[in-house]
Amino acid sequence: KAKKIAPSASFAFSGKANSLYLAGVEFIEACKEYPIVFTQVGGDKIVPVAMLGLREGENLYVAADGKWSAGYIPAFVRRYPFVLAELEGQQMGVCIDEAYSGLNEKDGEALFDDKGNNTPFLQNALDFLNRYQVEYMRTDRFCQRLKDAGLLMEMNAKADLFDGTSFMVNGLMIVDERKLLQLSDKDALEIFRSGELSWVYAHLVSLSNMNRLVDKLADHKRAEPKTA
Repeated sequence: KAKKIAPSASFAFSGKANSLYLAGVEFIEACKEYPIVFTQVGGDKIVPVAMLGLREGENLYVAADGKWSAGYIPAFVRRYPFVLAELEGQQMGVCIDEAYSGLNEKDGEALFDDKGNNTPFLQNALDFLNRYQVEYMRTDRFCQRLKDAGLLMEMNAKADLFDGTSFMVNGLMIVDERKLLQLSDKDALEIFRSGELSWVYAHLVSLSNMNRLVDKLADHKRAEPKTA
């Protein structure tokens, strides 16, 4: 049967994500809202993420009603419920999360027209995913460049709250600005010409948002029901 997508303003599906992947091209906007750090996944792969919480399974930017409480929403979330998945033969296919509440057969935007062709709605989603994939690959090369140049250093985030509780987040990495300034002229020019130097400094500027994250956690804890 024909499927339709009823757009939803709720981001409750990401309410337990305390960090989300960011493409480098997003850093300029995201640095105004979130701490941007790097982390290691799947062995030795380095990826950038926006920190959204300090406790496991808690996104401090998603309210109880599902609204996102920051001006910039990461593309990783905005693409939902569509996602690109690698198929056999390294081809990419488009998948839809069947758990998405807006997926139905009656209301919303149709995915295909009467002739079985993509509707403009679906085509826009595909175009977004394709651009996202291009930026994902570019970001992957950027992270590999940072790693190869030895520019990343470990960082632990610690938060001491008003009620005496403390939270520690380990396994984070940030750019070592001292080493960045020691790059050879050749390597420095390469990262400058790539347009990625602005990403590095957006990342460094974003680290001041760690205090904002701690404040949001404190506000959240104050609003939690008191236990006897």
